[in-house]
Amino acid sequence: MVTAFLDGLMRVKRAPWLVIGLWLSTLLLALPLSLALHAMLGEHLGSSMAAQAVAEGLSFDWWNEFLAQTTGVGKTFVPAILGFAAILQNLSGVADASGPPSPVVWVVVAQLLLSTFLLGGLLDRLARDRAIGAGAFFAACGVYVFRFLRLSVVSIAVYAFLFITVHGWLFDRLYPRLITELTVERTAFFYRLGLYAVFGALVLFTNLVFDYAKVRAVVEDRRSMIGALSAGFRFVRRNPGATVGLYGVNSLAFVAVLFAYYLVAPSAAADALAFAIGQVFIVFRVIVRLQFAASQTALFQGRLAHAGYVARPVAKWPDSPAAEATGPA
Repeated sequence: MVTAFLDGLMRVKRAPWLVIGLWLSTLLLALPLSLALHAMLGEHLGSSMAAQAVAEGLSFDWWNEFLAQTTGVGKTFVPAILGFAAILQNLSGVADASGPPSPVVWVVVAQLLLSTFLLGGLLDRLARDRAIGAGAFFAACGVYVFRFLRLSVVSIAVYAFLFITVHGWLFDRLYPRLITELTVERTAFFYRLGLYAVFGALVLFTNLVFDYAKVRAVVEDRRSMIGALSAGFRFVRRNPGATVGLYGVNSLAFVAVLFAYYLVAPSAAADALAFAIGQVFIVFRVIVRLQFAASQTALFQGRLAHAGYVARPVAKWPDSPAAEATGPA
């Protein structure tokens, strides 16, 4: 487990372009909404006296006035988007199974589609643990994108069942029954905390199965995503301590990044410094995301294959199998 974590960390360290590419993709996807919101703020402020007050520091009176009059993406410009409050809002949304605000849904969908496209190349590069070139990277993206889209259909169905059916049963039906005759608020809190633990365990197990299904799909060049999902389930079942332990260590790394951001994030500022700190946080979040994939790949390769093993050959002209097939006998 620890070996896989350290191995994954070194793999990410040796692939800086993956970090830069994912950070840039996140920035570019957010840019259209940012420009739209910038235009709405500029139009609302104009040359009014409020503009000077906002330039000198946040004015919550003006902020409330703007929210009362705006529409669309402007409705997302709430105090909770500043600093660490944005992280808490996102975590609360996951725990309570609430989706993103409607104006940003298309950005979330675009991010998911882009992540699905890039995932094959990312896992292929991390599994090989050596530079493969842009051509081979995007070739791997093209090879696996339709396979992962098929897997996404299954994952959407499973997560919808968890976050709609199971979450609703736990918190809308079971929880009210548990607290019907309670008079101590603290007991009700612990009941709800216990239900969050149960729901979190189900989500964790599901995440692990799908994570190792993706790893096995790339490392073993699997075409059947049902077969990859079954193989991922078997790997988690046979290695519960290692898979859960590694997930826990990676999660602690993510918590450390969150804590560092909590210490330095401005609580009520929207200036260049706040933007720079936010971008640094996103870079470290990308690193942790890659660390999850790299360490899980390293764990699988260490348990069921030799280090660096990937079934699919690197698609690099003129050394690819296709070049040999078309060459002279």
